[in-house]
Amino acid sequence: MKVRRVADETAAVRGILDAAMLRVEDAALKEGTTLVAVENRLLGALVLDGEEIVAVAVRPGRRGQGVGTALVEAAADRRERLTAGFDPGVRPFYESLGFEIECDDSRCRGVRRAA
Repeated sequence: MKVRRVADETAAVRGILDAAMLRVEDAALKEGTTLVAVENRLLGALVLDGEEIVAVAVRPGRRGQGVGTALVEAAADRRERLTAGFDPGVRPFYESLGFEIECDDSRCRGVRRAA
């Protein structure tokens, strides 16, 4: 599996984000840094706006196989600090990646600093 910047796969990225029920503005896909995980086809995508992870999504059949982890690690290689806002249900994913997390009743915020 390779992780790289998106090329001309914007429609495929949109499909993966939609399947994960993640709303990302088209402008964010164009203006931000979108990374994709590819292995013969698009497996997942991560949308980065500065240091903020706007969205990370993986094809349902490839979840739990390290695709999301590879995307976040690739983003971390490009930034000194990463932040993310997410639902409490995915807190274990972000914790496993070294994010320091604070949650309120409905949302969590995480920060990961370069080692």
